[in-house]
Amino acid sequence: MQAPITLIGAPTDIGAGARGASMGPEALRVAGLAAVLQAQGLTVHDRGNLTGPANPWRPPQGGYRHIEEVAAWNHGLHGAVLDELRAGHLPIVLGGDHCLGLGSISAVARHCRERHKKLRVLWLDAHADFNTAALTPSGNLHGMPVALLCGLGPPELTGIGGHTPAIRPQDIRQIGIRSVDAGEKRLVHEHGLEVFDMRTIDEMGMRHTMELALAGVDGDTHLHVSFDVDFLDPEIAPGVGTTVRGGPTYREAQLCMEMIADTGRLASLDVMELNPALDVRNRTAELAVDLVESLFGKSTLMRKQAPTRAT
Repeated sequence: MQAPITLIGAPTDIGAGARGASMGPEALRVAGLAAVLQAQGLTVHDRGNLTGPANPWRPPQGGYRHIEEVAAWNHGLHGAVLDELRAGHLPIVLGGDHCLGLGSISAVARHCRERHKKLRVLWLDAHADFNTAALTPSGNLHGMPVALLCGLGPPELTGIGGHTPAIRPQDIRQIGIRSVDAGEKRLVHEHGLEVFDMRTIDEMGMRHTMELALAGVDGDTHLHVSFDVDFLDPEIAPGVGTTVRGGPTYREAQLCMEMIADTGRLASLDVMELNPALDVRNRTAELAVDLVESLFGKSTLMRKQAPTRAT
């Protein structure tokens, strides 16, 4: 039986290089996220929006922008997500920029440690987000959450979940990657992240890519999806601050979501980096809602029997 779903808004662009992602939660609500999930017979509770520090829009200090404010937002989100997981709910975090993946995933990892469950994180993104202050001059923390989750960075950010590192590199699979800095690439290789970049998808197709990314997911696995909307090709999803050409098409993205749904193991979700200020008539938010609906079982295909689940 599907767990009740909880929507948690985190309206901040505190870690981003462009303003506007703070409006993402409301755009997803306007696009009908709760209604489409309820139409599938799911119970949905909207907890409203978390609050946190305003964006001071300062330059980097010590290699990081807004480190205190980012820590405050992620501590608040960690607590909210952990509370919902402990209550047996499935939290959906409505971002906000992707620095919020730090609070969300650290809570999921903590819950998995408490329940002695395996963790698998699917990071759907154009970027690896494995930067450190030594590698990026911008200091924007939305480019660093995976590195921080893996323990690379200041303790006020790496220790948010009470355990450093929050996750191991082998817990994560990155899909759709196509923009990685040279130093970041070396760091990804050094730490052994499993990355399915766009060349992989081009060569093997989305089906085989997802089979590999989901390999080993079983009944003892907590599957978390962190969906950065810039994962999608900007031709279909212009409403993000960090567009990168050459992303998945609509059908590739649908197949990705449907195969995740087929596992029956999805237990938490982030929807990040939607920027309505850069969108066209909320079309990116509507597409994101369409794809989230597929994550919860909507299929564009007609089959006489359910597809085989990942093992």
